[in-house]
Amino acid sequence: MKKKRVLIADDDQDLVRLISLELRDCGYEVLTAGSGEDAIKKVYDEHPDLVILDVAMPQLSGWDVLRLMQDDDDLKDIPVLMLTARTEDADKAKGWTLGVTWYQTKPFELDELALVIERILA
Repeated sequence: MKKKRVLIADDDQDLVRLISLELRDCGYEVLTAGSGEDAIKKVYDEHPDLVILDVAMPQLSGWDVLRLMQDDDDLKDIPVLMLTARTEDADKAKGWTLGVTWYQTKPFELDELALVIERILA
């Protein structure tokens, strides 16, 4: 069975490494991006099974990446997990309105994040 591919897009490289280790231990192939521009390029090129997006990133925000994905018929069905420090109800509502599959705020527990990812990809 082919491994599911997860793209982690966040400019916090320590967090990306931590999540990457956990997801690799869970059997996923992990792709990473440190900016919104790099993220959308990898989404177009790699078509991952799931995209984990931070909101606040250089070049393009997570919101921008999500909009670009939703506007593209080839990308709009890729699930997006928004992983962000933005805890305001307005930000959560914006995420759900723009089409996120799951909105997860930081801080979080790695094992809980892995469980959410497992459920999204089931």
